[in-house]
Amino acid sequence: MTRLRIATWNIHGGVGLDRRYSPRRIAAVLDEIGADVVALNEFGSRPSALDLREHLEHAHGVRPLVMPTFVRQGCDFGNALLSRLPIVSSACHDISHAAREPRNALDAVVEHAGGQLRVLTTHLGLRTSERRAQIARLAAVLATGTLPTVLLGDFNEWRRGGLLRELDDRFGMAHAPATFPSPCAVAALDRIWCAPAAALVDLRTHRSPRARVASDHLPLVATLDL
Repeated sequence: MTRLRIATWNIHGGVGLDRRYSPRRIAAVLDEIGADVVALNEFGSRPSALDLREHLEHAHGVRPLVMPTFVRQGCDFGNALLSRLPIVSSACHDISHAAREPRNALDAVVEHAGGQLRVLTTHLGLRTSERRAQIARLAAVLATGTLPTVLLGDFNEWRRGGLLRELDDRFGMAHAPATFPSPCAVAALDRIWCAPAAALVDLRTHRSPRARVASDHLPLVATLDL
């Protein structure tokens, strides 16, 4: 049995509720969590002395795997994966819908002492029709693998069930703690599913004082026994 800590966090481009861009604060919250693998949504890398990608690389000793959804003024923006475990493969799936903002899913396989784990992270769109199409695309992507799998990220779905029922049916309905807004969370926008479902032994938000200010979302942290 291998125990892993997996987290997902929409970091709001590294900009906190105090409107400060602070890679150091993001890194400090990640240190508090101490996860083996962290999926980051709204990852914004800036060409400056405080570049988020470089800061996390120096702070954690590993370089984030970044899959930008778009580049604005020379800055990457999209999904990222920070892993203390070896990443043995990675892919990017385009799940953009019509003329809406580009979206993708980062699909990686990490290696742990007991074998391999597939980690798929994404950030779905704001419109219902957009999310419906993106969930259908994710279901097709998930059907291609046989490894134990974690699906996590910001799904932008305020209702329990609803459009996410297809994912609940595939993985089993997981507990969904509220993650947004960070000062007083009421909406479970961020989710973690695991297959096999029995491997997910704990799921909770990280509510430290620093985390409540570092982004408008709280980190969501899962413990897996594989």
